[in-house]
Amino acid sequence: MAIIVSAFAAFGGLLYGYDTGSISGIIEMKCFLKIFGSKQVNAAYALTSNDKSLIVSILSAGTFIGALLGYPSGDYLGRRYGLICACLIFSIGVACQTAASSLPLFVIGRFIAGLGVGIISCIVPMYQSECAPKWIRGAIVSAYQLFITIGLLLAAIVNNGTKDIDSSNCYRIPTGLQLIWSAILSFGMFFLPESPRYLVMKGNIDAAYQSQAKLLSKNVDDSEVDNDIKELIADLELMKTYSTSSYADCFRMGPQKNLLRTLVGIFLQAWQQLTGINFIFYYGTSFFHASGISQPFLITIITNIVNVVMTIPGMLLMDKLGRRKILIVGAIGMLICEYIVAIIGTIVGQSNPSAQKTLIVFVCVYIAFFASTWGPAAWVITSEIYPISIRAKCMSFSVASNWLFNFALGYATPYMVDEDKGNLGSKVFFLWGSTCVGCLVFAVFCIWETKGLSLEQVNYLVRNSSPIKSAKLNQQLTKDNNELNKKCDTVNDCNNL
Repeated sequence: MAIIVSAFAAFGGLLYGYDTGSISGIIEMKCFLKIFGSKQVNAAYALTSNDKSLIVSILSAGTFIGALLGYPSGDYLGRRYGLICACLIFSIGVACQTAASSLPLFVIGRFIAGLGVGIISCIVPMYQSECAPKWIRGAIVSAYQLFITIGLLLAAIVNNGTKDIDSSNCYRIPTGLQLIWSAILSFGMFFLPESPRYLVMKGNIDAAYQSQAKLLSKNVDDSEVDNDIKELIADLELMKTYSTSSYADCFRMGPQKNLLRTLVGIFLQAWQQLTGINFIFYYGTSFFHASGISQPFLITIITNIVNVVMTIPGMLLMDKLGRRKILIVGAIGMLICEYIVAIIGTIVGQSNPSAQKTLIVFVCVYIAFFASTWGPAAWVITSEIYPISIRAKCMSFSVASNWLFNFALGYATPYMVDEDKGNLGSKVFFLWGSTCVGCLVFAVFCIWETKGLSLEQVNYLVRNSSPIKSAKLNQQLTKDNNELNKKCDTVNDCNNL
């Protein structure tokens, strides 16, 4: 049941991915450009760089604020009702976009939808990590990223099917479909149990026992349920000796290393965006079109298929290979691919047919590395490294960082690559390759190895090890877990153990 609950919550990623992917194709649709764009000298309609930046990036501005609202939503309303409220806000924004026939209402709708997506992106990974079993937590939280990729793929397919409709339905259909995704998530959350860790934090111990029993599919008086809740209570009491659960506690160092944890989460999400991945998913269709590639909408679908398929190996390896190694391997793979794309585009040129094919191949390989490493791993790590007393606050900071950089890159990209602006073309991949060098350095020196541990053991790991030495302590804690499990197999009552 814990796996089912955590996996269903991952559906929230579909809202994020679909919205991100749909706008990439919508801003290239002829009827959309005729309604929202302006007539050019050649009699064609187009969006100005200013309008294109505003339409694409305004959602990220909303999600930045929404992510910061993830703390009050998740801690005061609860994880479940916080998500339901976020779905309602998102639906209002989608309705505005669907009804829009002028730019102001469409932009306002994207901002409101962004508020909902921001709250969802904060609460979902947190809810998953608090409910999922420790031995498969990495894969379960990675499912959030998988649904993001599925959303991107669905958007590309729907866009391809509606792009030639000669009416406002070309953008209203793909936009309005988001109401269905929101309804599915909000309706399902009514039937899922609340996070037992949240209930313990609120002092509702009886409800925590009931929730944990549901997640483990056991009776409330089962010894395993009792042990788990007592561990949560003990960990919370320990946290209270170090902090008062205020915003200021997120930026105090002390033995809990809260400041370091907060900064690691903030910069991890920032580096994920600085890999340049949303350049492909926000402006991929425009980039392929500008590169002279025929059928850019079809190529966008292909890149999204790669994104979905290659997320699955990342999910499977997250609890096997470990978080640190996955991030290191991913950064190396991405920087190599991006430099190759930049070099070939600069030396050979984008108009060369062979260069175009090579560009597509290495963009797909780059996406494969991201999808199996930095895509899911950033959400996994930020969902598990914080103490329960300040988890929602720190999670809101880290997710807000993701959306802040998402907004900045989404807004700046047209000015870097449009022909009448920076006109970098393939050269922009020199920038993304260089930022991936930063990702590599960050992964080596700032990421703890947390695979296979309970969230309470992750607290112990962070307090008692540095990122570089964390793998050794992790092995010792895992060994202790295995020895304890073997003893429990031969003892009827494990309470004393």
